Amino acid sequence: MPNPKRKHTRSRRDLRRSANSKLTAVQTVTCSNCGAPVLPHNVCKACGFYGGKLVAEVKVKKEKKAPEAK
Repeated sequence: MPNPKRKHTRSRRDLRRSANSKLTAVQTVTCSNCGAPVLPHNVCKACGFYGGKLVAEVKVKKEKKAPEAK
C-alpha cells in the first residue's frame, strides 16, 4: 500500500476535508391554499392542506391579552 513520504500540513488536510461539507438550501414549494413555503410531499403547517384537500385541523394560537391600564 502506498504511504506518504512526508507529513501533510493541517491546512492541507483541513482544506481537503472541508470540500465535502458544503451546506445546501432546503427545497421548498408554495402551499396551493395559503401560499406558505412547505417541504414537498408534506402537509402545510399553516393551514393543514395537502394536495388541495384539508387533511389536518390546525390549532389556532390565542393571542395573549395585554394587561389593562388602571
